[in-house]
Amino acid sequence: MSNDEATTESGRQRSFRLHNMAVPARPLEPALYLVATPIGNLGDITLRALETLAGADVLACEDTRVTRVLLDRYGIQNRPYAYHEHNADEVGPRLLQALEAGKSVALVSDAGTPLVSDPGYRLAQSAIATGYRVVPIPGASAPLAALVGSGLPNDAFLFAGFLPTKDKARRDRLAEFAAAPATLMFFESPHRIGAALEAAADVLGGDRLASVCRELTKTYEEFRRGTLAELAAHYAEVENVRGEIVLVIGPPPERPVEQADVDAILGDLSKTLPTAKAAAEAARLTGLPRKELYQRLLDMKSRDG
Repeated sequence: MSNDEATTESGRQRSFRLHNMAVPARPLEPALYLVATPIGNLGDITLRALETLAGADVLACEDTRVTRVLLDRYGIQNRPYAYHEHNADEVGPRLLQALEAGKSVALVSDAGTPLVSDPGYRLAQSAIATGYRVVPIPGASAPLAALVGSGLPNDAFLFAGFLPTKDKARRDRLAEFAAAPATLMFFESPHRIGAALEAAADVLGGDRLASVCRELTKTYEEFRRGTLAELAAHYAEVENVRGEIVLVIGPPPERPVEQADVDAILGDLSKTLPTAKAAAEAARLTGLPRKELYQRLLDMKSRDG
């Protein structure tokens, strides 16, 4: 790349710095780039993210002071502009105008992947509705880091953002997910984690396995694992909990299906479905082998004449 290609009209260098070596960044095609940034450890940034932050014509962020720390660490001269929930109505249209003018716009949150519990989704929705390209630049994600570090099942998971602050609303929200056959993930503040665990133990059952994942990727990273009852008891005694927290709760324990219940399910399904399809649907609902249920349904029909 020539020096001209690595320099903007304003004279800003499109480059980033790695180990005291300047790396030129190519100008980007016009699009909205959603750039994941570190959730704590600044070393978790990707090379593609650095090139995007350095090469974008416009860089929007939640808090310019937070983003400036990252930019300074990697020698990026791009000037960040604030875009957050309090100024989205004013700044959002300006960012869309930049896209209309053929410029590239990069959006970052204070930490992690944009649009996850931040106002960036409004800008992305508007860009998509207007027909502009939206390009995700993947990277750090607190929910995924917590999930893989928790040791809990990860074949199916459900991220539900922040729990409500009021106790009744919090318990109602937990009740909505009580039977979900998936690992649950919530963001929680340190001064509410005790109350959240107490409510979760009451609503979901104290024997549900869980993990309190605190200060992920930072110096004092902690995974405290146990049942909801054990964790609730621990945090009831702890004062001055600090740091950002992801609460991960394992799926409900599997309970054996009673034979009478299986027969009832098969009987209901066979009223509207052919035998093979009824057996397949019953297998999905109960977790029992399809062939076994198929034979069982044939036996039921034979007995009934």
